[in-house]
Amino acid sequence: MKTNILFFAFFILFVNPSYTQDMTSIQTDRPDQTECPFITPKHYFQIESGFSYEKGHDDSNEIIAQSFLTRFGINDFFELRLITEFVNINEYSNRYSGINPILIGFKTRLLKENGIIPNTSLIGHLGIPKAASSDYKVNNYYPEFRFTMQHTINAKQSLSYNLGAEWNGLSSNPTYIYTLTTGYSFTDKMGAYLELYGFLVQFEKPDHRFDAGLTYLITPNHQLDVSGGIGFSKDSPDFYIALGYSFRFKI
Repeated sequence: MKTNILFFAFFILFVNPSYTQDMTSIQTDRPDQTECPFITPKHYFQIESGFSYEKGHDDSNEIIAQSFLTRFGINDFFELRLITEFVNINEYSNRYSGINPILIGFKTRLLKENGIIPNTSLIGHLGIPKAASSDYKVNNYYPEFRFTMQHTINAKQSLSYNLGAEWNGLSSNPTYIYTLTTGYSFTDKMGAYLELYGFLVQFEKPDHRFDAGLTYLITPNHQLDVSGGIGFSKDSPDFYIALGYSFRFKI
């Protein structure tokens, strides 16, 4: 499967006739935790894939062996989204492996940047409880949503933040999400970010984290990324590292 994906990406990179030097560079929702407000161009598929390793307390760990965010641009204001993840969790003497519930959703643009008003979009997903491996199936459909905002500071720097909530299909209590990140472009191809983010659950201690990463633009349609982070709170993971590759093509 991985060989087929690499061949497909190679074909798109070197053969895809929709490639053009004049097109705006790819805008991705990875590698940071802050989703961007930008919509995938009309009639383009955009695939953002990644691998991550997260080290928890007491020798527990979570490996996302492969994640895919597939986006398809409907028009300048709306895109469709599909998220799939293959996860391995080692927790004490237990091991769980398989596909998380598939998430289907959308992103829609709400506001265009104008002075103090940021570029603003709304992202919504719905988890499909039975569209998962046996270890990860849940009882209920569950929603996720977040507002994603971005300000342009100057030609090289931006400030972005998200506010939202998500459920897990097991509990009726939401997990509230916040993110705050600043991105900087060193060159036309190389960028970096620093980020604070966290999760707040009713009646539980907050989970605050920090991460940073680099992106490299191979072409306007292809991007590599590397990132890593640490937890600040008692119940946060010790650290995580991640690698990713994103590309897009027109149908």
